[in-house]
Amino acid sequence: MKCSRCLLQLVRSGRTVVQRGSLLLSPSSGQLIVQHNQQQQVLRQFRCSPVLAKSQPEPVRFVNDDGTKKTKSLVTQEDLFEQVAKESKTKATFNQVIDVFTKTDIRRRGHVEFIYAALKKMPEFGVERDLTVYNKLLDVFPKEVFVARNFIQRMFNHYPRQQECGVQVLEQMESYGIMPNIETKVLLVQIFGEKSHPIRKYQRIMYWFPKFKHVNPFPVPQPLPEDPVDLAILSLNRIANDLDAKTTVYQLPFTDITESGEEISFPHIVGIQSPNQMELLAKHNPNRPVFVEGPFPLWLKKTCVYYYILRADPTPPEEKEEEVYDPERCFYYPLQLDLDLDRDLGDEENFDVDDLDEGPVFAMCMTSQGDQATLNQWISGLQQNNPILGRIPTLFRLDAGTRELEGVADTEAGHSHQPPPQSQREDGLPAEDSEAAVEEEEPRRSRGMKQ
Repeated sequence: MKCSRCLLQLVRSGRTVVQRGSLLLSPSSGQLIVQHNQQQQVLRQFRCSPVLAKSQPEPVRFVNDDGTKKTKSLVTQEDLFEQVAKESKTKATFNQVIDVFTKTDIRRRGHVEFIYAALKKMPEFGVERDLTVYNKLLDVFPKEVFVARNFIQRMFNHYPRQQECGVQVLEQMESYGIMPNIETKVLLVQIFGEKSHPIRKYQRIMYWFPKFKHVNPFPVPQPLPEDPVDLAILSLNRIANDLDAKTTVYQLPFTDITESGEEISFPHIVGIQSPNQMELLAKHNPNRPVFVEGPFPLWLKKTCVYYYILRADPTPPEEKEEEVYDPERCFYYPLQLDLDLDRDLGDEENFDVDDLDEGPVFAMCMTSQGDQATLNQWISGLQQNNPILGRIPTLFRLDAGTRELEGVADTEAGHSHQPPPQSQREDGLPAEDSEAAVEEEEPRRSRGMKQ
């Protein structure tokens, strides 16, 4: 009897405990929900089985106080450059963007993406050839974090993404011809250590750059002249490669106002001619015409200029005169040697090189407007030092022979360009359409040559 009474008391006490506060398991979410009693007793939560948690998963939603979802938009590093440098893109604004990034987060999270974006934006800000900007960009890397601690980490390329980014910075410096300094080395040692891939790239640059610095005998100045006349003089002297060649400015660019009030801009005309070319032009047969050809492109780094030449056809073999060299003219340095050298049995006797005679070039010029009227002024200026041009017919071969050959006398008389006698061209266009196409092509070609 006593045992049955004890059991009844235990059951009653258990019911009261369940009524006051019980642990209920939610079948939908698999989580424990704690119901507190009236005295606000804090009960410890228990972890449920992982099987229940995986049975019926529900998506997690972040909700604000007002019940709206949180939206997180990713801001790229390139947008940071556009936000800071809205008004002007200069070196100061570029450095300001770097300062904003470094001061935003002390851990420099996302520094690799930021450096790659900065390397792309450097030409837009005009700092692609500034060594101090490259050093400041390397200073974005956290210091003494990516340094290899042992030979195993060095062997397996410790932190490969960061090292590849550092090598990319040095490669862009190499492509623009920027030589690192001691500050660059100190930064690389602090960031990656003494035996890392960026340090090896730095050592290769410092070995080869001094060897190739003055290897070009005709270096292009940096920066290039902005004045078109100075740029034309530099380009013509580079093409001629003759110290005796004389550069002449036949016309400077200017703007004139007509009686009707219309503004007319005149292009610059710069020419070059050497004494040897003047001598060849004086010996030229007046019955054979000379040609003005062009435009021919010339690239000076990223700047393209165009030039025109005055040339003649190759001299026929029957008109060639062989110059007889006097063997006693110079005893120590003979002008011609006839040596019969012994040949080996393995030498080829039938080896020959075809010599192509392209004809002499008498002069060159540069102008910003390559029409026939402008080139006629160049020919008139050449005629002052070369009177034979008044007796030699001059023909124009502009745009690689796409236009009809025109003489100087026809242009001075005011004759316009005549279309071909046939009614249709080879491409199927009628004569009237072809004439209109030529008239539209002339100003387009003139505008394309303004550099």
